[in-house]
Amino acid sequence: QVGVTAQKTMRLLPASGRKATQKVVVGDQDGVITCFGIKKGEAVPVFKTLPGKKIARLELGGALNTPQEKIFVATGSEVRGFTKRGKQFLSFETNLTESIKAMHISGADLFLCASYIYNHYCDCKDQHYYLSGDKINDVLCLPVDKVNSITPVLACQDRVLRVLQGSDLLYEVEVPGPPTVLALNNGNGGDSGEEIVYGTSDGKLGLIQITGSKPIPKWEIGNEKKRGGILCIDSFDILGDGVKELLVGRDDGVLEVYNFESADDPVLRYDHALSESITSIQGGCVGKDGYDEILASTYSGWLTGLTTEPVHREGGSGEELKLSQEMQSKISSLRNELEHLQMKVLQEREKYQQSSQSSTAVASVPAFSVNDKFTLNKDDASYSLILEVQTAIDNVLVQSDVPIDLLDVDKNSAVVSFSSCDSEPNSNFLLATYRCQANTTRLELKVRSIEGQYGTLQAYVTPRIQPKTCQVHQYQIKPLSLHQRSHSIDHDRPVNTLTLKGQFSFAEIHSWVVFCLPEVPEKTPAGESITFYFQNTFLGTQLESTYRKGEGCFKSDNISTISILKDVLSKEATKRKINLKISYDINEESVRHTLKLIHPKLEYQQLLAKKVHLIDALRELQVHEGNVDFLLPKYRSILEEADQLLEEYKRQPAHLERLYGMITDLFIDKFKFRGTNVKTKVPLLLEILDGCDQDGLIAFFETA
Repeated sequence: QVGVTAQKTMRLLPASGRKATQKVVVGDQDGVITCFGIKKGEAVPVFKTLPGKKIARLELGGALNTPQEKIFVATGSEVRGFTKRGKQFLSFETNLTESIKAMHISGADLFLCASYIYNHYCDCKDQHYYLSGDKINDVLCLPVDKVNSITPVLACQDRVLRVLQGSDLLYEVEVPGPPTVLALNNGNGGDSGEEIVYGTSDGKLGLIQITGSKPIPKWEIGNEKKRGGILCIDSFDILGDGVKELLVGRDDGVLEVYNFESADDPVLRYDHALSESITSIQGGCVGKDGYDEILASTYSGWLTGLTTEPVHREGGSGEELKLSQEMQSKISSLRNELEHLQMKVLQEREKYQQSSQSSTAVASVPAFSVNDKFTLNKDDASYSLILEVQTAIDNVLVQSDVPIDLLDVDKNSAVVSFSSCDSEPNSNFLLATYRCQANTTRLELKVRSIEGQYGTLQAYVTPRIQPKTCQVHQYQIKPLSLHQRSHSIDHDRPVNTLTLKGQFSFAEIHSWVVFCLPEVPEKTPAGESITFYFQNTFLGTQLESTYRKGEGCFKSDNISTISILKDVLSKEATKRKINLKISYDINEESVRHTLKLIHPKLEYQQLLAKKVHLIDALRELQVHEGNVDFLLPKYRSILEEADQLLEEYKRQPAHLERLYGMITDLFIDKFKFRGTNVKTKVPLLLEILDGCDQDGLIAFFETA
């Protein structure tokens, strides 16, 4: 184990000379680079550097077409180079004002990215520069020896790969999720050298050929199993069939091996679950000559090897297990190490007790790092909050000042308890404590928010360390929290339009849009105006927002979206004492269109609720009669599917109330724009909803 590791910070050095086994080099957030080999199952250190700034990336380099055995690390805004023996030969302080987030090396070319800035250096001299429209997560360059030109590719948060030529954008490639990692197909870009594999934060994989003029998508794998986001990819022939497999590491600890049985799409062949996110993955020969391994590094710094070596265990039913000499010596050395560590802990604890009771005592708060991710899931319109701590979590307290639902997560083994809270004076709507089982370092929660109600969700994370310490992390629930950025929208739908005019700058209106909607880059876009498209993940309605200095135009087929934007934007402008001229154009047809979108969901949820209410009575009948053949087929099928129905109902506790709430808001908002208050008619609307009649509902909306 080393310190906490960032994404892409572990590599295998190429095998040298007669020795076929490879050395491992890893950089951690304490700034330490550790290089070691494995001999008889034990780690043998080669070198270890002194601590410093945290290492964000570690890459191997060297002259083109020679073994890539020089080690380069990015720390802060500096790049350092080390030989395979650990001698530093390069310290290059870049002119970047921010810390380096991503790095790629090809011969004498160095490609670096901070949050929004890309820089290309050749022999440490500045060559090209590009400012991206959204955050850059990874960078790659197509192999120069194959494509005969320098073609950098940036993976950007707005679901786009940006392909550059010099300092200019050549073209953009739309991908199905925010790309988090890029890798050359087969490690070399395939036969053409133009093939790039990407992984997204919502767990999708794909291959795209980046030609000189346009992208050619080859294949794409969705995330049907609802696994974590992809953090690292490598190509290596682990199955020994002469074709390189794709090795994938995810942020929920799942390690996957895909192979190409047919030449087309990869097929998942193996998977293995580790307990924390996998930050780097490599294929090679590490532990024993002749046996290939997959090596993974995890967030808290564990390095784990999965080997192809057969593990023989002798012994049968009555026999004692015969442990090899090697195994016995390993166990005894582990016992000694354990005793030594226990002694050390006791000594340090005594030392701490003495120092804390002395007159010059200073309270020391132990530092610990938390890796967190708060993202909107398109499939079920809920937010996932993933908290990962370098040591075991004791408990997490979740507090929210807006009404939200906590949803069930299958992978979550923590015990949750709710505390009653008073929503009136201190606007406290949720207080829940998750008590974790021993050795839990990763906790996943799911919440669903209500659009129009915005505020802050806070997580108080307490790990199992002494003295007790807690870190608070805050997450913004935005007014249009269930909207997700999309590449395009359907322009044929009936839309309502909201137009704002006033004495505001481009930066000011952009900051209001950032406040209202998720997935909008915080940095003001380049140029004079910008258009963003969004889709509501719960209902499937859409929003188009176009704005510039002094003017903003928002179009949506959902009148409630326009109503929320009108309220929030006018409130934000009032705060800054800016006078807004607001005009709106309401399309009556859009209300009918939105109701038609909601109705199938409403019908499904009402039917589910009815079936669930019948289960207990039907089960009682089954017990009394002993036989249910006399029941109608529809009731028999409810009994047969009872467990699945209950499971689904439990997973989405307040789904029906949410839909009722949205239809009620739609009703109130429709008449609000006419200047009529219809709140007294809401009980009548709820009665019609219980009847589940689409035509009756539309008629009520039109005649009320």
